[in-house]
Amino acid sequence: MLYEPIEPQEVTKKDKRNWIYSLFVVLLLGTWTYIIYDKSNTIHSKEQLQTQINAIDSSKAGLRHEFNATSARLDSLTGKHIQLIDKLADKNKTIQYLKNNIAALLQQRNTTATQLLQARKMMDELNGKVNDLYNELAVLQSKNQALTLANEQLSNAKAQLQDTLNKTVAYNNYITDEASTLHASNFSIEAIKMRSNGKEKMITVAKKADILRINFDLDENRVASSGSKELYICIVDPEGNIISSGNTLVTRKDGVKPYTAKIVVQYEQGKTAPVNLNWRNNEDYQPGDYTIMVYQNGYKIGQGSVLLKKSSLFG
Repeated sequence: MLYEPIEPQEVTKKDKRNWIYSLFVVLLLGTWTYIIYDKSNTIHSKEQLQTQINAIDSSKAGLRHEFNATSARLDSLTGKHIQLIDKLADKNKTIQYLKNNIAALLQQRNTTATQLLQARKMMDELNGKVNDLYNELAVLQSKNQALTLANEQLSNAKAQLQDTLNKTVAYNNYITDEASTLHASNFSIEAIKMRSNGKEKMITVAKKADILRINFDLDENRVASSGSKELYICIVDPEGNIISSGNTLVTRKDGVKPYTAKIVVQYEQGKTAPVNLNWRNNEDYQPGDYTIMVYQNGYKIGQGSVLLKKSSLFG
């Protein structure tokens, strides 16, 4: 009985199987190699991305710190010089615009490098604007101080001028007041005896006198205004006492003093006015000199006197 050999067929099948296994191993190794390589690249990319993110965050934090410092500096500047800031309203408006834009970018969570670069440029512009504002405010403040000093000097000069003017006005008022004060002259004082028949007799004996007739003139005065003038009459008895019922007047030089009678006369500016007064004493007249002083506007404007004698042995 004859058998066909089978070894070559089996060897061929084994070779095919080995080749397939080898190819599978190669493919598997290649796949793992690719996976490992791809994972390595992914990790590297993530590390690069994280590095970029960290760099952006760091720059963003630094930019935010710089922004806060600049804002605080600007707030301090505007707080101290709020009136001067108003004069630079346009420049201040630009600064506020930059601040708002920078603040908006810094508030975003995922800030890109492009946005960060944009914020950086605006931050540089903002710092430049603030520095310019500082310089311009320094110039304005210097001018303002110079103006304040000039105003103070002007105020002092004005105060001195006003003081001089007040003194001049006061002096002129004093001179006018002095000049408008009237003057009395041509005194004529007589002792009069009133008879029972109504007739009058001028006498010189004190015991017989009933009234003192006082006559004088108010001299012409071109400063005094026309109108009513109050005259105060002080009659001094021989003992040197002013005869008075308790009334007083305030004088410019002698202070407060009693007066005997007050009369009101009509005076016309620039003209002489005669004044007549009959004064009756409530007590007997005493021998001696009776002095009559006239006051107007607080000044003594004139005086006269009369001598009343003692009665003789023959009356």
